[in-house]
Amino acid sequence: MKKTLFFIFLMVLQIKTFAFEEPKSSYIIVLGVAQDGGYPHMGCQKECCKQAWKNPAMRRNVVSLALVDPVNKKWYLFEATPDIKQQLQNFRTQTQQKYPYLPEGVFITHAHIGHYTGLMEFGREVMGTKNLKVYVLPKFKSYLEQNGPWSQLVKLNNINLIELTANISINIANNTVAAFTVPHRDEYSETAGFKIITPTKKYLFIPDIDKWNKWDRDIVTEIKNVDVALLDATFYTNTELGNRAIAEVPHPLVTETEALLAKEDLKTRQKVYFIHFNHTNPLLWKPETQKEVLKNGFNLAHQAQVFH
Repeated sequence: MKKTLFFIFLMVLQIKTFAFEEPKSSYIIVLGVAQDGGYPHMGCQKECCKQAWKNPAMRRNVVSLALVDPVNKKWYLFEATPDIKQQLQNFRTQTQQKYPYLPEGVFITHAHIGHYTGLMEFGREVMGTKNLKVYVLPKFKSYLEQNGPWSQLVKLNNINLIELTANISINIANNTVAAFTVPHRDEYSETAGFKIITPTKKYLFIPDIDKWNKWDRDIVTEIKNVDVALLDATFYTNTELGNRAIAEVPHPLVTETEALLAKEDLKTRQKVYFIHFNHTNPLLWKPETQKEVLKNGFNLAHQAQVFH
């Protein structure tokens, strides 16, 4: 009964978010919060996914953000996920059709399936877009240019690849975006995080990283320098994958991130919004765990959430 009431609360929270009065300055909408496989996860019939198969309200799209510029009536997509079709429709609904269906551009972190394979929807088989801007780092750009089916998108001018330079900001209307590299499994591309600066807030977006101590920056300092930090929360503990070695897919555990920030003041901890939840992560489906993280001063990103 408690679990049912908690998820009803989350649904009401999302409905309230959908009914927001549009901010006058740039804002961010969370279009997805799950790891690359989404939630529920393909093939999973365990406790973590069982309820979500039965209850569509519990399902979550793969991690993605929309940066919305109400002054210039443009918006930008962060990550082109396998759920892109639903995410663009959700964006259209939430913003009451005030914006073009397609974003002005797409920023992508890296070449793992949950973050870029939605690009295929821009091809001739579906949207057949014309020169849609796609912002990526150099190695990723080369990968898309030299490997099909992505190279066909380039050849047919469905997408226009814009090469980003790490740690250099670019201006997009009233906002700036800077990509930076983070250590991750870089089989086909480097892995980016993004710092997004609007006229009213600074955001840090790092959906994937191996471990905070492998990065050449101090995550605590980075959090203190922004207003909102959307951080990798793929796994809660190192035992949740069962018979699969979690070392094969390294990420900072939520418990590790909490411990790293445990001595920081509440203001700093409250800047953190965990995102990119694997289906096994109880923060997606277990109210007791969700409440514990919230009690510790941290936040959970939720689908349709608005930051402004």
